Amino acid sequence: MEQKPTPFLSDIQEIRRRAREHVEKGAVTSGYKGDVETAIKLLNEALATEIVCTLRYRRHHYMAAGIHYQAVADEFMKHAEEEQEHADQIAERIRQLGGAPDFNPQGLLTRSHAQYVEGHSLVDMIKEDLIAERIAIESYLEMIRYFGENDPTSRRMMEEILEKEEEHADDMATLLETLDPREEMSRGGAGMKH
Repeated sequence: MEQKPTPFLSDIQEIRRRAREHVEKGAVTSGYKGDVETAIKLLNEALATEIVCTLRYRRHHYMAAGIHYQAVADEFMKHAEEEQEHADQIAERIRQLGGAPDFNPQGLLTRSHAQYVEGHSLVDMIKEDLIAERIAIESYLEMIRYFGENDPTSRRMMEEILEKEEEHADDMATLLETLDPREEMSRGGAGMKH
């Protein structure tokens, strides 16, 4: 009787042999199809972006604090905490790939896709946060396309982070429309309040 090979499993003996080879590479096995160096470089850029966004949101939280702006300040802090969680996830993935997360403050802004613009008024702060979210969304979409099927773990992580960044952008757009009704009119009334 002829034994049919299982269509989705490799020879388990071969998998075991390969797992023991190059054990120092940790999570990066021979099945990893991506370019590890490029993945680490891209993820370090995303890490810098998240750190810059964390710092900007934290500054905005403290600068917006006051009796009339408490809800907005609270939203800024919530976003800062979520951006920090993203940074931690990305740093962990870089380590899994055998790289070193780059937390060096020197050059942080050149590695980051987003800028650190403080803003003077509450509306300016919200606009700068919205712009930064839109930049992150665009660059993370490109990273997701790059990772594709070659690095599904990094792709899924970035997809989850992207989903949160889109929520942040929506939150900032809603705040902007609420605090500056001209913004809703300049978008042709297309913005919907929540």
